[in-house]
Amino acid sequence: MADFLDRPASRRAFLSMAVGAGALAVTGAATPAQAALRTKAHIVILGAGAAGTALANRLAARLDGAAITIVDGRKEHWYQPGFSLIAAGLKPAGYSVSQTEDWLNNDVTLKQDMAAGIDPEAKKVALQSGEVLTYDYLVVATGLVLDYDAIEGFEMDLIGKDGVGSLYAGPDYAARTWEAAGKYAEEGGVGLFTRPDTEMKCAGAPIKHTFLIDDIARQQGSAGKADITYFANNNSLFGVPIVAEKIRMVFDDRGIKHEYDHVVKAIDPGVKKVTFATPEGDYDRDYDYVHIIPPQRAPLVVRDSGLSWADKWTDQGWVECHKETLRHLRYDTVFAIGDVAGVPKGKTAASVKWQVPVVEEHIIAQISGDTTDAAFNGYTSCPLITRIGRAMLIEFDYNNNLVPSFPGIIAPLEELWISWLMKEVALKATYNAMLRGRA
Repeated sequence: MADFLDRPASRRAFLSMAVGAGALAVTGAATPAQAALRTKAHIVILGAGAAGTALANRLAARLDGAAITIVDGRKEHWYQPGFSLIAAGLKPAGYSVSQTEDWLNNDVTLKQDMAAGIDPEAKKVALQSGEVLTYDYLVVATGLVLDYDAIEGFEMDLIGKDGVGSLYAGPDYAARTWEAAGKYAEEGGVGLFTRPDTEMKCAGAPIKHTFLIDDIARQQGSAGKADITYFANNNSLFGVPIVAEKIRMVFDDRGIKHEYDHVVKAIDPGVKKVTFATPEGDYDRDYDYVHIIPPQRAPLVVRDSGLSWADKWTDQGWVECHKETLRHLRYDTVFAIGDVAGVPKGKTAASVKWQVPVVEEHIIAQISGDTTDAAFNGYTSCPLITRIGRAMLIEFDYNNNLVPSFPGIIAPLEELWISWLMKEVALKATYNAMLRGRA
């Protein structure tokens, strides 16, 4: 199959089928129309990212008379899967930017505000404006916060300057990252690519960035001048062992070095040094380019709410919930979805696609006095770009089983053009369909 996809004529013939099939794989078939359930329930959703928006729109279509309120202070919606492409100079910053209100069903009320406090006992949410919302059901979909302050010496205005990149911070920062990364790809030197020692959204993103900048350097004839090292935070390059081994093999084939158990502790941009914490102690490394991804945690309002796990992820504050139903373990009218959910896997947009219908079904069933066996199996998808025009379509579940959408057609551990197409062409269209609640 790989040889077939490498032929130019076959690529053109396969394109339309691939986009349609990719949409089906990522978003699933549209659900059949169902009679709306009449209810006066008030549902409050904190966060209008991919998870919150998709769920609000699906509930609006399923419920007649419900008050659905979504709370988010940011006017812009960010298509975060596009950040890796922006940070490699393949898309402009505007590629990932739209307006939050443009995605929402007319029956959903948007509060352009941020939650200041959550009281799950009283079933109330206080907003920064002073307004207090009461709820029958609460869905925590706040996403996470990037804790750049945990890295000594780091300032946001460093991004894009003097060899410092950080694509996670937003579309504009991803574009600034390309300014620094593109200069490095052209000039070469020592490149350090890192990840944090916390759970993180799209754990494949730092690896994609490493591969892309290496590939761009090669295309510009600078491969021999670029000394690239990827630093894992633990003793593995990826959380799924078979994928970790494949990445190691590709690294070795491309001459990309890798180190284990290295976590960025501090940066000194004046002398271009990064301090790593390792089991053997701290030590400094010089750089010409360094890509920083900060520790990631639940927002403070969630950590202060009493909804977080008390016995794990205590430094990160993810919401305590059942890993299959996403229902809170102590408050049965509270759910968590998306990045903030305290589950073993699932901090990707593709995971959100499979989480949203589960929470939807449990809320609908609970309102109607029924039950459901809807369950999230940990599905996570990572179109792992290995070079421009090639990617591995990695899909797996809670048990680290590979769960390919196209078994026998797209091999998950092969670098294929069609897997790149899923990322570069098909994914955004299917993501947008998900936001509309049509998947």
